Amino acid sequence: MMTAMFHHTVGRTRHVFADLKTLLARATPPRSGDMLAGIAAASAEEHVAAKHALANVPLSRFLSEAVVPYERDDVTRLIIDSHDASAFAPVASLTVGGLRDWLVSGEATTTALSALAPGLTPEMAAAVSKLMRNQDLILVARKCSVVTRFRNTIGLPGTLAVRLQPNHPTDDLAGIAASTIDGLLLGAGDATIGVNPATDSLPQLLQLNQVLNELIQTHQIPTQSCVLTHVSSTIELINRSAPVDLVFQSIAGTEGANASFGVTLAMLDEACDAARALRRGTLGDNVMYFETGQGTPLSAGAHHGVDQQTLEARAYGVARRYRPLLVNTVVGFIGPEYLYDGKQIIRAGLEDHFCGKLLGLPLGCDVCYTNHAEADQDDMDTLMTLLAAAGVTYIMGVPGADDVMLNYQSTSFHDALYLREVFGLKRAPEFASWLIRMGITGEGGRIAPPSVMPALITRLEGAAS
Repeated sequence: MMTAMFHHTVGRTRHVFADLKTLLARATPPRSGDMLAGIAAASAEEHVAAKHALANVPLSRFLSEAVVPYERDDVTRLIIDSHDASAFAPVASLTVGGLRDWLVSGEATTTALSALAPGLTPEMAAAVSKLMRNQDLILVARKCSVVTRFRNTIGLPGTLAVRLQPNHPTDDLAGIAASTIDGLLLGAGDATIGVNPATDSLPQLLQLNQVLNELIQTHQIPTQSCVLTHVSSTIELINRSAPVDLVFQSIAGTEGANASFGVTLAMLDEACDAARALRRGTLGDNVMYFETGQGTPLSAGAHHGVDQQTLEARAYGVARRYRPLLVNTVVGFIGPEYLYDGKQIIRAGLEDHFCGKLLGLPLGCDVCYTNHAEADQDDMDTLMTLLAAAGVTYIMGVPGADDVMLNYQSTSFHDALYLREVFGLKRAPEFASWLIRMGITGEGGRIAPPSVMPALITRLEGAAS
């Protein structure tokens, strides 16, 4: 591995950075997690010097110097061993700064970006994001196209999907059904109907799978369900013949952080193979659903001195292996120890979306914050609007934007309606057609007037009761 130092002079001060991971950390926009880890730039001057030095680093350097040692980390081995040299060839001679200039140019078309994705490592994506303004992150992400399929088609240009999230603090089936009907009547649910269970009880998990499956099958809804339990529980559910559509797992960017979740790459391999073998998808076999979030490796004590945004991008390197239907960053969920305020959450959300899309993933975002963060719903309005401009694949739909089980603030069914109205965004086409057939929306996608809602509720209540 190369160990030559990096440096840049600002005025009369020569700033020296011992290795690549130090340089990446110092070049990262300020955030509380890196400060907590003791790896952030000590001053604005050092931060600027690091960005200048990073801009001059050849992209090929990321293939010879790992930020987390190859021999100690299976995520590093996955990233290096799966690197596509032929896809990388068109940019192999560029520096990080040169890649940034190319990405914002007219040469970086949707076709070119799709071809490049397998050739970029997560560290390259993270590095170039550190040189980009918010508008750059939006511009480039919008040019990236990632389309996935299970029972509908997600990620087409000009579309925005919604994960219908009907959580309940006691897994009460009537409460989950009520929230699900609420979401469907407001046109949400094309990404998935996904429940975070309050319990790990296998009988309860099985019942949740069965209830969601019955609702989808009875009304022939072109969507997919997911019970967001641990991957080991989902494997057991499949072994018990449960109607599993999507396999969920939270993942992170180091082997140690994934171990803190109780998950290995081998377990993900097993689960992905098992779900595909069920052949429940009617349009495709993208069966995995991953959630990530900046700060996880730090909270697990498994960050190796690497900044949290670079490690977040490495989690996308894990996700990419499985051709997932959905990936989303739960951007403000961990708390102010990692993203302190609205400004940091907004920047992190744009970075995550950019890096995920650049690496070829169907990136969505849980635009969220905890109640002890220095953020509010106005900050979330700003972030979700910027993400919609950037072509985000999907957002969350939570009744009233207040998750009563996970106790955090997210986005509501009505927030998605706002984004569709402002940006002219459509739903997944198969789901949109179903809404029209059900009378929930008109041909233009607008929600039916209140006068017809009682009849619609009666139609949906049968399978959910």
